Amino acid sequence: MTSSHRRARARSSGFGVRGVLVIGVALAVLFAVLIGWFTLAPGRMGKAEAAQATERAEAMLKADDATGARDLAAEAVRGDPDNGNAHIVLARALLALQDGVGAEGEIQRAVDAGYDAAAVPQWRAEAWVLQGKTDKAPAEADKAPQKLRPYGLRIRARALTATGDYAGAQSALDQAVHLAPDDAGLWTDIARFRFAAGDLLGAAEASDRAVKLAPGSVDALVVRGEVVRSQYGLVAALPWFEQALKRDPARHAALIEYAATLGDAGRTVDALAATRRALAARPGSPQALYLQAVIAARAGNFDLSRSILEKTGGAIDDLPGMMLLGGTLDLEKGDYEQAIEKLTDLVGMQPMNITARKLLAIALLRTDRARNAIDMLRPVVARADADSYALTLAARGFERIGDRDSASHFLDRAAFPATGESAAFSADDSTATLAADAARQPGNPEAALPLIRALIAGGDKAGALARAQEIAARNPGAAAAQVVLGDMLMLLNRPADAAAAYRRAADLRFDEPTLLRLVDAFDRAGRREDAANALALFLSQNPASIPALRLSAHWQLAGGDYDAAIDSLEDIRARIGDGDAVLNAELAAAYAGAGETGPAVDFGEAAYGLSPANPAVVDAYGWALFLGGDKDGALELLRKAVILAPRHPGLRWHLAQVYAALGRKAEAKEHAQAALADPGFTDRAAALAMANG
Repeated sequence: MTSSHRRARARSSGFGVRGVLVIGVALAVLFAVLIGWFTLAPGRMGKAEAAQATERAEAMLKADDATGARDLAAEAVRGDPDNGNAHIVLARALLALQDGVGAEGEIQRAVDAGYDAAAVPQWRAEAWVLQGKTDKAPAEADKAPQKLRPYGLRIRARALTATGDYAGAQSALDQAVHLAPDDAGLWTDIARFRFAAGDLLGAAEASDRAVKLAPGSVDALVVRGEVVRSQYGLVAALPWFEQALKRDPARHAALIEYAATLGDAGRTVDALAATRRALAARPGSPQALYLQAVIAARAGNFDLSRSILEKTGGAIDDLPGMMLLGGTLDLEKGDYEQAIEKLTDLVGMQPMNITARKLLAIALLRTDRARNAIDMLRPVVARADADSYALTLAARGFERIGDRDSASHFLDRAAFPATGESAAFSADDSTATLAADAARQPGNPEAALPLIRALIAGGDKAGALARAQEIAARNPGAAAAQVVLGDMLMLLNRPADAAAAYRRAADLRFDEPTLLRLVDAFDRAGRREDAANALALFLSQNPASIPALRLSAHWQLAGGDYDAAIDSLEDIRARIGDGDAVLNAELAAAYAGAGETGPAVDFGEAAYGLSPANPAVVDAYGWALFLGGDKDGALELLRKAVILAPRHPGLRWHLAQVYAALGRKAEAKEHAQAALADPGFTDRAAALAMANG
């Protein structure tokens, strides 16, 4: 063998020895790591440890820490897959966290591991309800063992409520109360049932009893927060959700309600933080993503809103809020057909959703379907209190089909500086048909509304009032019933009596429509202080409500509190932007009243550019010019305002003052007298002095 071959062989032999040594060391390290992992890794418990963990998890579940119970029970299941009780505790924790699919799987694993199959029907039924399998859930819930019979009745009631069988649900809950009168979970379910049925007074009583029976129950605290939010407002509800989250910081349902309430209250940063916590608790949560998309859309970031919505994967596309947001985003992007599809479905679900009708009309107009747009707007513009934007949309629709007379009529209404009284949508069916429908549902206030509308349309106001009084008396806990009565009393020009009905409604559901009705009734009854107090209370709970903020600013302006009006109006402008003609006109009036004529003229000009045919806008611009020293420009505009709305005393009085400043006394007297002819005109002393001067 040559020396070279010996060296080669030696190198080969040396490599082999070193290689074996290296591989041996690596394997030893790997075995050590594996031994350590199996020894120390969490969740790898022995049977005894798994049993102890299951007991601790059950204790956590009783203490309403469902998230902690789920995590600990999951470790126990990994440690001892044959422990049926561990699977059941995990399933119950998943049910509390509203994970029906996961719970059903764990229930079956528990039975496969030897858990008594006769003891699980109520939990399996609950899992099915969470998954929307409400058809077979009641029968399964009825199989609950005797000691869990109240629980089974609760699940039966949930399933029946979801299918609209309120009578059956009520019967199940009544049976459960007879068996377990002090069960906090049962009273929580009763509160939710009554809330869904529109019995807000009953929901408040039940939710209050639930939290008294179990002050630490997360479910009871959440439902109490929902009821308080409806009764008193957003700010009052927040502490209830916060208490729930102290008990279980990762409870998804509580985080969603908390985030939604924060967002509506204008606390955007806190709302976004709560949605992130919800996503951490339930990755991919469509509810949390939807709320983030709403926050983005409110901030004007529509591309971000769309990209967030795409992540929901269509899981909640059939919810009304999702339809409205999706339709709005499609409309903004120019995807009109998609917007039409979503908004048509939404209007079908909620025929009285005026916002959806207006958005759908826009989409229809932009796709050259003017007649369809007009039809969509008819129930809205038929109302005396139709807003100027809806009236303008209707006018554009009539212009498209060549009906100039109708277009002019709606443009005139859109330009008038005041709206009429609110009224309900008209009825489509005959009075006899609607009376039969109402008779078949004597406990449902909503079923009687079409009949009342038909009676009003037919001129039978006395009959409509009697029906409304009957509904209100029969449903004292339903806000809708009290609102119906208030609307009828307003129609009969009885604002003081209407205010009493609206106040009862506000005690049940203090939302924007109820507030606006209550304030209007108080105002028409000469109780401005009560109206102001109601408005202030609402704003203290709902600080981001644009309608309430606008009403407050309008009153500040009318009362001469110009600095406060400027603050309120600028706050609104920061929220909705510069494209609102009436808002710009009110800013012009507020700055003019405060002596800041420069900004007043700027806002007046901006308002006029947006709506040159609106007499209130024209007047605001003209008056700003007058106070700024441009009398000739003011005269031209104020004369135009009076031509547009000759019966408005405020416009006449402004024009009279301009004529007086120009030394044209005869014209000044004429318009001062015209203002005085309106009994509602308030600046009577100055106008009398001018008229008699």
